[in-house]
Amino acid sequence: MNILIAANSDIGLYKFRKELLEELVKNHKVFVALPKGKFYQEIVNIGCTFIETDYDRHGVNPFKELQLISLFNKILKNIKPDIVFTYTIKPNVYAGMACASQNIPYVANITGLGTSIENGGIMQKITLSLYKIGLRKAKKVFFQNTENRDFMLNKNIIKSPYDMLPGSGVNLEQYNVTEYPNGDTIDFMFISRLMKEKGTDQYLEAAEYIRKKYPQTRFHVCGSCEKEYEGNLEKLQKDGTIIYHGLVSDIASMHKISGCTIHPTYYPEGLSNVLLESCACGRPIITTNRSGCREVVDNGVNGFVVKERDSKDLIEKIEQFLSLSYDEKKNMGLAGRKKVEKEFDRKIVTAKYLEELN
Repeated sequence: MNILIAANSDIGLYKFRKELLEELVKNHKVFVALPKGKFYQEIVNIGCTFIETDYDRHGVNPFKELQLISLFNKILKNIKPDIVFTYTIKPNVYAGMACASQNIPYVANITGLGTSIENGGIMQKITLSLYKIGLRKAKKVFFQNTENRDFMLNKNIIKSPYDMLPGSGVNLEQYNVTEYPNGDTIDFMFISRLMKEKGTDQYLEAAEYIRKKYPQTRFHVCGSCEKEYEGNLEKLQKDGTIIYHGLVSDIASMHKISGCTIHPTYYPEGLSNVLLESCACGRPIITTNRSGCREVVDNGVNGFVVKERDSKDLIEKIEQFLSLSYDEKKNMGLAGRKKVEKEFDRKIVTAKYLEELN
C-alpha cells in the first residue's frame, strides 16, 4: 500500500512516531509530508519518501491557509495514497479536506487542542469550524486525553468513529530506569521550550527561592529559548540559580543526573511526552492538574500535582519532595515506571495504528 503521513514537524514525527514508521515501511511504501527540518534525513534513513511541504505552522494568513488545501490535493494526486495519517491541527484540517474531496481514507490524531482553541474568542470559532469540515469524513479520530475528546464531542465537531491513544506512548527500551542519584546535590529538571505557557515563569521563580533556602539543590533547564526569556535566563545562569543546557538531543542522559522532573505547564497538550519519558527513566514528576499531565501523575505516588500558574504552590510541592527520604524519592520514581509500563508503552500506539490500517 501507499501510505501518506502528514505532520507539521520532522522532530516530533521522528522522536515520537519513529517506531510506527519503522513498522510501516516493512510492508508498505511510506511518504511523509511536512516542513523540512533537522530530522528529515533520519526519517529518510528509516525508508520513508520525504515530501517537503513548506508552510508556517503558526501562521494565520487566510490566503496562505487556503493554499494548503491545494498543496495537499496536489500531493494526493501525485502519490495516490491508499490511506493518510494526519497529526496536529493544520494537517488534520487541510489534508483532511483534501482527502475528503478525493475520497481517500484518512485517520486523524488530535495531539492537543492548541492555543487557538484554548484561548477562546473568534479564533476558537474559526478553528472549530475548520476542524468540523476537515474531520467530517475521517475513518477514525484518535484522541490523547479525555478532556480533548469530550470538548470536541460536546461542540459537535466529531461525526466519525473515535478512539483513545495513550499519547504518543514512550519507548521503554530507549528510556530505561537508571540508578537513582545519591550525590551531594538534588537536581531538578525542566525540559521544554522556554515559553510562558509551559510554566517557565513558575519554574524560574521557584528556582530562585529554593536555591537560596536549599543550596544543595540544582535547577536545570533543557530546551530552546524564546526571545522574551533570553535576558533573564542569562542573568539566572550567571548568578548560579539555574544551569541552562540549551536544546538537548539525548534527554535520557539528563535523567541520569535528575532527581525529579518539574513540568508546570498550562499549555494545551495532548499528553506530555516529557512526563512519560521521565517516568520511564524512574524519575518522580511534579506537574499541573490539567489534561495531558494529570493522566500521568498519581498525586503522592509517582509525583505531586500543582496548581496552574501558581509559583507558591510549586515551591510548597518542591519542599514537600525535598523532605522525602532517599528511598521515598527512589520508590516514587519506580512507581512512575510501573505506571508507564502498564498504560503508556509505545507499542500500544503502534498496534492501534496497524489495527486501523488492516
